[in-house]
Parts: sequence; structure tokens; C-alpha cells
Amino acid sequence: MAGDDHADEADLVAKSRGGDTQAFDRLITLHRDRVYMIANHILRNNDDALDVAQETFLRAWKNLSRFDGSASLGSWLSRIATNASIDLIRRRQVRPQTEFESAPMSIDAASRTTPAQPAKPGDSIDRTEIRERFARALGTLSPEHRAVVVLKEVEDLSYQEIADSVGCSIGTVMSRLFYARKKLQNELRDLYDEL
Repeated sequence: MAGDDHADEADLVAKSRGGDTQAFDRLITLHRDRVYMIANHILRNNDDALDVAQETFLRAWKNLSRFDGSASLGSWLSRIATNASIDLIRRRQVRPQTEFESAPMSIDAASRTTPAQPAKPGDSIDRTEIRERFARALGTLSPEHRAVVVLKEVEDLSYQEIADSVGCSIGTVMSRLFYARKKLQNELRDLYDEL
């Protein structure tokens, strides 16, 4: 935020601490899109992301007295949203489903003897398919690894901002990113060959 914006936000935080719900509503308006996006990228479910966004702001309201201003309010809210998303995943013990688990697979007996048709020169993978494949691959990561990938690659946060958001050291962030990227590369290896 710019200098005046930061001062305005600090004023809103001070008023909110004093019980001013309209000031807190303005803070929500300033940060709701980012909080929702973080939750949605981690959870990959719109309804769950909305629930986590609401939970994030509820936790923020209850704990506003603990916000010391050493990090930006946006980083503090990102940390709450990330932790709330991870908590939800753990509570539900969600494991990602692959397309093979979601639908029974039937193989036409004739397909075993029919040679595969060569690819047509203009054929390429559709962007929508790539996004869907990436989302599925992202879903194979642990919540902690998924969170750092989202915060780095989608939110474009610095290593320090990610460390502040998830509550770990920069070294841990770098390690999680390394292993998450490696797993994503393995999951999406065939896409690299086709592109």
C-alpha cells in the first residue's frame, strides 16, 4: 500500500480495535478478494473458500488486539486464511480424487487391436485442459506445500511474506517450494513433452 493508504489502514485498524464495526467492514472490503483467492487456490472449492474467508475475518475481529503491525495487515490476514484452509483440509481429511477414482473405466475390446491415430498437425492441448490438469496436480500436494505454491506463484509474494503468512522460516518456505515444484513437474511431465 502507498504511504497514505497505509496510514488510512492503520487508522481503520485502530478504530476497529475500539469496536467500530464500520471501520472493520472497510478493512474487509479492502482485503476480501485476496483472502478469498488464497483460500480458493488452497481448497479448490468455492463454497469452502467462502467459508474460510468468513472464518478468517471472524478470527481477525476476535484477535485484532494481537495484531502488532510488525507485518502488514494483508500478510496477517493471509496467514490466518492459509491456516484456516489447512485446518479445514485436516479436519475433513480430504484426499484428492483423480479422474480414475471418480468414474469407472471401460475399455473397448477393439481398441487393443486398433492402431492409434497419429496426431494432427494443428492439435494442441486446450488452455482449459491445462488449467484443470494443474489444479488436479496442485491437489496432490500436502496443504502446507500447496499453500506456499499458491502464495508464491499466484499471489506473487516474496519469500519473507510467505514465511510471515504461513508462520515458518524462509528456509522452510524455500524447501517446501522446491519439493512442491518437483512434484508438480512429475505430475505434469507429459504436458511438457506435448507443449
